[in-house]
Amino acid sequence: MTREDMLARLVAQADTQGADLVTLRAIVEESSELGARRVLGRLGLDDADAQDDIDELRELLSAWRDAKASAWKAAIEWIVRGALALLLVGIAVRLGAGEMLS
Repeated sequence: MTREDMLARLVAQADTQGADLVTLRAIVEESSELGARRVLGRLGLDDADAQDDIDELRELLSAWRDAKASAWKAAIEWIVRGALALLLVGIAVRLGAGEMLS
């Protein structure tokens, strides 16, 4: 019996016999399971390799985050170095180091 058939039977049972708590829980459980399977199918994650695909995506996302953090860190380091170099050039000009080189 498929999940669709099970859900249809539970709904029919609830309609004819009344919906007690056990029947309602079973309907919710079956419909949730059916909905989850449909979503996974639409995403292409309903095969045996789905877990491996998800693991690879997580590794790729982690690597992307690490690379992004490293790029930001390197950019900030270069900005700080540039600012310090400009500061040193400014101090040297102020002290007349240009005249000493001539």
